[in-house]
Amino acid sequence: MHRFLVRLLAGLSVALLVTPVLGQSAAAPVDYPSKPIRYVVPFAAGGLTDIMARLVGHQLSEDWRKPVVVDNKPGGNANIGADQVAKAPADGYTWLAVTLTHAANVTLFPKLPFNMQKDLVPVARIASSPMLVVVPMNSPIKSMKDLAEVARHGKLNAGSSGNGTPPHLTLALFEDLAKADLTHIPYKGGAPSLTDLIGGQIDVVFSNFPESLQYVKGGKLRALAVTARERHPLLPGVPTVVESGFPDLIVENWTGVMMPAGTPRPVQEKVGASVAKMLESKDIRDRITAAGFTPAPQANAAFTEYFNGEVSRWARVIVDKQIRAE
Repeated sequence: MHRFLVRLLAGLSVALLVTPVLGQSAAAPVDYPSKPIRYVVPFAAGGLTDIMARLVGHQLSEDWRKPVVVDNKPGGNANIGADQVAKAPADGYTWLAVTLTHAANVTLFPKLPFNMQKDLVPVARIASSPMLVVVPMNSPIKSMKDLAEVARHGKLNAGSSGNGTPPHLTLALFEDLAKADLTHIPYKGGAPSLTDLIGGQIDVVFSNFPESLQYVKGGKLRALAVTARERHPLLPGVPTVVESGFPDLIVENWTGVMMPAGTPRPVQEKVGASVAKMLESKDIRDRITAAGFTPAPQANAAFTEYFNGEVSRWARVIVDKQIRAE
């Protein structure tokens, strides 16, 4: 009996030592990635999100010696690509390029065939970009206070890249903060709204920073403010919304990586750490800044908290302003 107990205890000791190692081996694919990764961009090629995804994909392909292939799946207000990733195998080989649009879509599209917060998991935030409030060069509006005053006492036509897009949400938030009323004119993209703004057909656009940057620097548009806490290095002469008296108008159009829920935690952590390390490179940071973005790395838990906060913030604006998607 004594010898039996000794053998039993010895066996349990070995099991206790071996089990964590086996568990760790099963959960942590140390050879990840071992094959090409599909990086789904739910927007057309050449856009802001696409540019950032290709920069990240190229760098990680070099670092890992495994291809990170960008696959553009535009349509459905970025929901078509998101749906594909949500239903992909949770093995770490299908990524979604996620943006502020997806946080807003949670409220704008309550009957989607997937759930952004349950079927997908935030893995790494990459960069962010503020909005730029722009008017024609010959406009009598010279500041955000001017804009608010005119909008309170007369109708202004405000363009955006479409209903429910980040520029439209920023416009709606400004209306609420300024107690103003602007006539919203949605366009099919940011470029045509800026073309009409330059031509004087509309009065103001709350624009994605990279889209209007060239027109401000080229003297075709006047920038009233940037929706950030600090002035942007590419437009140091343009005040922030904080300086302009609208501290709650800070808006970032960000981009990051999501994966299907259930993706092994070690895979998520490796991608988050790899993106953060990549963003330490001065060359990469300079290239991101030159494109109108600001490096803004966040991994896993921090990005999840941030994403959920964005969902809640814009849900309030969408409901209060009764915004409907196109």
